Amino acid sequence: MALRNIRTVGDDVLRKKCKNVDNINDRVRTLIKDMFDTMYHAEGVGLAAPQVGILKRIFVVDIGEGPWVFINPEITEMSGCQIDIEGCLSIPNEQGEVERPNIVKVKALNEKGEEFTVVAEGFFARAICHENDHLNGILYTDKLYSKES
Repeated sequence: MALRNIRTVGDDVLRKKCKNVDNINDRVRTLIKDMFDTMYHAEGVGLAAPQVGILKRIFVVDIGEGPWVFINPEITEMSGCQIDIEGCLSIPNEQGEVERPNIVKVKALNEKGEEFTVVAEGFFARAICHENDHLNGILYTDKLYSKES
């Protein structure tokens, strides 16, 4: 198990846009494994590469229904609306209400380089949007309805 340091708010890397992954090799697969180990250890449901200091378009999600890897994700459709509480491993001990689409359709690559499309709803859609924002230097606090401590 390899744990990576989770970057926290104030670290410039969290505000940068990530670059596409051109080659899914052993190094990328190791990063993905480390991201899952780090996310599970921190008791999170998602983690994006910039949160561990890597400016690549990769995030992982597990909302309790099994792990998902998203490489070079592209949200192609959004519909509906949900407002709920979010937190973030990069912003410890804070939460706030954020509006997100209720349904998203996402196209991405998995760790084998295979393209897939998934339609996510509810909490899964929220997690995908949250992590996808990280790849564009956006934090959930940029979209707050209200803040809770």
